[in-house]
Amino acid sequence: MAAQSITLGGGCFWCLEAVFKRTEGVIAAAPGYAGGTAVNPTYEEVCTGATGHAEVVRVEFDPAVIALEEVLRLFFRAHDPTTLNRQGNDVGTQYRSIILYEDGEQRAAAERVRAEVDAGAADVVTEIEPLDRFYAAEAYHSDYYDRNPGAGYCRIVIAPKLEKLGMT
Repeated sequence: MAAQSITLGGGCFWCLEAVFKRTEGVIAAAPGYAGGTAVNPTYEEVCTGATGHAEVVRVEFDPAVIALEEVLRLFFRAHDPTTLNRQGNDVGTQYRSIILYEDGEQRAAAERVRAEVDAGAADVVTEIEPLDRFYAAEAYHSDYYDRNPGAGYCRIVIAPKLEKLGMT
């Protein structure tokens, strides 16, 4: 079975990248921007919220090892899907909870898993939208946690999240 990819946004892309890089069956996790209108946005532009883009991670995975539904369930455990346009201290539409699907099968899976999560938690705000275009983030964002484990954000936000998910 060929590799698949899905694009997910759930707060800071450094967090989601660190989670998915530690997931069996995930081939790659690339930080970037999607869901907005600006062409070739920069990090600085996305941070203003004016581009409409979310910080996202394009997750490439082997469906023979990890099913799309499991990728999505991990996504929902890795962030709070009930907070609108924020994750912790990261506030703005660029930090929204969003699943950007590539085909009808992914859309149906995203809707099923979101409904599962919504049944157990009140008011899931995760958007489910077609992926128009993924823009790779600047190179310094790739492998951010692995290259900067001692940085404040990594110690205070990412490391506890990885520990909570049993990924340390």
